[in-house]
Amino acid sequence: MERKFIQEGIRNRNVEEFLAKEFAKAGYSHCEIQRTPLSVRITVYAQKPGLVIGRGGKNIEAMTKILKEKFGFENPQLEVQEVENPDLDPHIIARWIASGIERGINYKRIANIALERVMSAGAAGVAIRISGKLGSDIARTEKFSAGYLKYTGEPAEKLVKTAYAQANVKLGVIGIQVRIMVETPKEIELEEKGEEVGDNKEEANEGNDGERSPEKTG
Repeated sequence: MERKFIQEGIRNRNVEEFLAKEFAKAGYSHCEIQRTPLSVRITVYAQKPGLVIGRGGKNIEAMTKILKEKFGFENPQLEVQEVENPDLDPHIIARWIASGIERGINYKRIANIALERVMSAGAAGVAIRISGKLGSDIARTEKFSAGYLKYTGEPAEKLVKTAYAQANVKLGVIGIQVRIMVETPKEIELEEKGEEVGDNKEEANEGNDGERSPEKTG
């Protein structure tokens, strides 16, 4: 059983890499593989689903055949879902950064542009890590972040989405990690509201110049 799970994990990873290359122009994000008693459902998430489907569904038919013959899936069912907001998808952002680095764009510049894109799309926070030989023979890691982001605990598990990508350059392979928190945790929102209420009370007291309103007597 352990060997079977390992083999399935390797196959799923190979399918992910294959689909990413095939649908790169469609703004490929990721895929989800679900096994049912009768078939294997593979859902592809992409920025431009029309390019994945093709005219008359030709791409779907061809890809279904490849998934069956090359990867050994029995009765594969390929579905396509549109990514509503690409700038909040860490998979798309990570691959966009990798593509920019491969085209020769400075990693600092493209990382800062990515931060602006993600935050402008309404994210609560974003963190980017770029590791490798960044312009020198010595490998190092550069970190970029904006907004609020949780790294541990339940909010990190439920609200933070993480993705990885690789950029192949002359000096070697550069790894990119992107973490995006789409929503602000409720406890943080409550804290901020509490601070706002406290500030308003202080302003109101200052406006009264310390004078108390007359009390009503019976």
